[in-house]
Amino acid sequence: MKKLLSVGSVLLLFFCACSKIVPEALPQTQQQQPASTPPDSTKLTPPADTTHKVDTTAHVVDTTHTVPFPVTATTTAPAPGCPLSPIYGDTLIYTQPTGGADYIFNPVNNPGPGKYFSWPQGMVIDQNTGAINLTKSETGLKYAIGFVRTGSTDTCLSTLVVGGAAYADSIYVLASGATAALPYFDANPYLPSICANNACTFDVTGSAASQKVIMNTATGVIDLQKTLNGTLLSLGGVFGLIPVNGQVVTTNIYYKLKDASNSALQHISVQLVYFDSKSNMSPGLLTGIVNKLDNLLAGHMISTYANPRPPLIVITRRL
Repeated sequence: MKKLLSVGSVLLLFFCACSKIVPEALPQTQQQQPASTPPDSTKLTPPADTTHKVDTTAHVVDTTHTVPFPVTATTTAPAPGCPLSPIYGDTLIYTQPTGGADYIFNPVNNPGPGKYFSWPQGMVIDQNTGAINLTKSETGLKYAIGFVRTGSTDTCLSTLVVGGAAYADSIYVLASGATAALPYFDANPYLPSICANNACTFDVTGSAASQKVIMNTATGVIDLQKTLNGTLLSLGGVFGLIPVNGQVVTTNIYYKLKDASNSALQHISVQLVYFDSKSNMSPGLLTGIVNKLDNLLAGHMISTYANPRPPLIVITRRL
């Protein structure tokens, strides 16, 4: 634990600096390889049209609420050559505009009868067919998708990134100059922002602004100083006139990106948490944030044992 907190502290400072400018128990999985590199940012084209459709009779369920991640699996790349791994035609897929219907993305292979599962929480996947409801799934995340063939004792895994915007679980100390929370894209915090040349529109519905969450609608950057303290036109910020330690506000941010999603309407929920100082935070909360941030920066899934959404943006006035 001591080592983890030490690494996490460095990573938290990194993000703050950036902000300135089974059915029953699942069977065992096959042996994993070392960590994979972050997804190729050039893979911006969804698979062929035969892999997806507009949903008319969706029978999708979120299996991640009840099924634990296989105990022998890791958050790294799946074993190569697993003959039954779910395949979706690419490692990075995007939702698409549908005129109000749900957008469904299907696997391109048919490993036979069995059950599909996904981790972490946030993906809505049909347990029998592997079809993913991208409209209802959390975007901007890396997932592991597992398939257990009927009569098999193995869980074959593959990784898949659902493109979109996200915010890192981080602690922002205003006195240290960390006054802005920046989005990252396609589950890769190292990619440059895609929001140049009016490529992004955030808070499309105004739902965040209505809660006094102040953000740049062209970049998605949240102004934490104004969000906490309010503006000249408001009495208090998102937590009211007198914020209380541990106070939480959840806001929904609807956005559109001019990328391979073709400006489809997407959304992300963000939890804003207030503390007078970082020292007021509980060790458990601090450790949870550190773990998720460590995994994100290492190119892994954010979490396999807890819901990684909504991301936690902790605002403190001082250390």
